[in-house]
Amino acid sequence: MQGKIIRGIAGFYYVHVPEIGILECKAKGIFRKNKLKPLVGDFVNVSVIDEENKKGNIDEVLERKNELIRPAVANIDQALVIFAVKKPEPNLNLLDRFLIMMEQKEIPCVLVFNKSDLATEEEKQAFRKVYENSECKILFVSAKQNQGIDEVREILSHKTSTVAGPSGVGKSSLINMLQSEINMETGSISEKIERGKHTTRHTEFIPIGEDTFIMDTPGFSSLAVFDMEKEELEQFYPEFDEYRDACRFHGCSHTHEPGCSVKEAIAEGKISKERYENYQLIYEELKNKKKY
Repeated sequence: MQGKIIRGIAGFYYVHVPEIGILECKAKGIFRKNKLKPLVGDFVNVSVIDEENKKGNIDEVLERKNELIRPAVANIDQALVIFAVKKPEPNLNLLDRFLIMMEQKEIPCVLVFNKSDLATEEEKQAFRKVYENSECKILFVSAKQNQGIDEVREILSHKTSTVAGPSGVGKSSLINMLQSEINMETGSISEKIERGKHTTRHTEFIPIGEDTFIMDTPGFSSLAVFDMEKEELEQFYPEFDEYRDACRFHGCSHTHEPGCSVKEAIAEGKISKERYENYQLIYEELKNKKKY
């Protein structure tokens, strides 16, 4: 039977099987032999070895559509990139890095600005304008005031979602609100796998609805230079697409060349100045990174 790994600790994998609930599983030795380690988020074939105590074996890891290294998770449908509109002030350069990292893995992003109760309508519209052409869905929510939570739930429905964002932006508060209506089966899951024998920090997906999972432990705080060439960076700024082919020089970097249509679009207010400044900073980092 098939299930989804929602938690992995110390060689034990907790597999959510819709027909029977949670199985505590070990992975067969063949995985070590083939140097394949099951990841949280993997779809797996399992066999039950003790039905009463819900124990089983993982027999096969099914093909992954994507995987992240930090945290180590697989088969992500989307990422909620969560920043606060205030307290702390959003670091838009870091935000762009999260978007690029997810786009590298072809994981769609939903940009969630929390603490929206602290911002004026004008301030919210300013953030929206920066990212309106980034191909991200943009939501303004307030976990504290319970605003916009239903819209987030709707976006999460029937998907496996991970969370990204810096500390202090209210990720945990938002996740707790999304879990506030967990059904009894999930409550018993938490009881089963919180036995106290493993206290290591771990990655976990919590079922919050039918075929709907969210990662419980936000696993991102800062990001270094990306594993890409500087020439590839423009691909991750979709607002450039409309203009870059009209640049005077083929292979224009959009940083210093004359006759650059991207820079003209920025001057005319068609491309966000903030996004372009972040592009320049990241471009310079990639240009100066050491090659080994």
